[in-house]
Amino acid sequence: MKLVEITKYLESLAPLHLQEDYDNSGLIVGNPQDEITGALVALDCTERIVDEAIEHHCNLIITHHPIVFRGLKRFNDSTYVERVVAKAIRHRIALYAAHTNLDNIRGGVNAKIMERLGIQNPAMLSPKGNVLKKLKVFVPISHSEVVKNALFAAGAGNISNYSECSFSSSGTGTFLPNEYALPTIGEAGRRENVQELAIEVIYPYYKERNILIAMYESHPYEEVAYDIYSLDNSYQEVGAGMIGNLAEPQPKETFLSFLKEQMNVQVIRHAGHKTNNIQRVAVCGGAGSFLLKNAIRAGADVFISSDFKYHEFFDAEDKIMIADIGHFESEQFTQDLLLEVIRKKFPNFAIQITKESTNPIKYYF
Repeated sequence: MKLVEITKYLESLAPLHLQEDYDNSGLIVGNPQDEITGALVALDCTERIVDEAIEHHCNLIITHHPIVFRGLKRFNDSTYVERVVAKAIRHRIALYAAHTNLDNIRGGVNAKIMERLGIQNPAMLSPKGNVLKKLKVFVPISHSEVVKNALFAAGAGNISNYSECSFSSSGTGTFLPNEYALPTIGEAGRRENVQELAIEVIYPYYKERNILIAMYESHPYEEVAYDIYSLDNSYQEVGAGMIGNLAEPQPKETFLSFLKEQMNVQVIRHAGHKTNNIQRVAVCGGAGSFLLKNAIRAGADVFISSDFKYHEFFDAEDKIMIADIGHFESEQFTQDLLLEVIRKKFPNFAIQITKESTNPIKYYF
């Protein structure tokens, strides 16, 4: 299987357009046309991970965290980043990362945490804005179903748990072809009046190219009349963090023990309290202190994340409990997520999770 087949599939689930500006998700090392014989999945790419890939004859390493965040100006083995990249190139091992784009989708990193904790009805804690657009295209009634089906197939018309969503209104379209036109309906030099439908669909902006191609290819007219609008609506399928409810409330101490066990955590730093019972739970894999106010506004009893600074714990007050479980710990099951989605799509592909822990933090008890 070619590398591009795997990367194209991963990016259909977690489009690179959804990564944050500072990020470097995607293919970092490798030729998209290379044949891939096996893949190793890890949270981070370290020298030991590359050695493990070599040992198991894997020529692709898929991680959550990109090994390269900023541009490299030299390769002289002076840093672990340079050594990892150089070794991967020497051994023709491709490096791919799905980072904040995987954080920002409904079925991504935070969904895996919610699954581990048995949270019901998870929703985005902070849905992204400026993602949705609306297409309004005018189509003769005879071709309306053909065009709608093409738009749906290209990714338009999806709203949460509903697909093939559209709105149609009827009216009369007029046009006057000149002598150079090749009209599907009518003839040059005579104004035509045609019963048409105005078909409206919404879509995320990063699917626009494929949707417009589908529109043009399915539309019968030589010149297609359409409008595109940018929407202020929040997109509930994309955003930061997630929130939902436990099936039953749990006493705070019971919940902390449950959290420690389910997330395979050695220690939890926590502060603040809102109630002695925990039921409404907000999460953010990785560094999530920027979402604390969102969690409070959403009525969460606890916010599970990592990398809180000392003074940030004071912000909990009596509004919420902060549970800092550690960066690696909050994202470690992302490895399982990546393994599951790839195996589901490519059941015969040789892929495995690393046996190494890449957590740089050790605990002494």
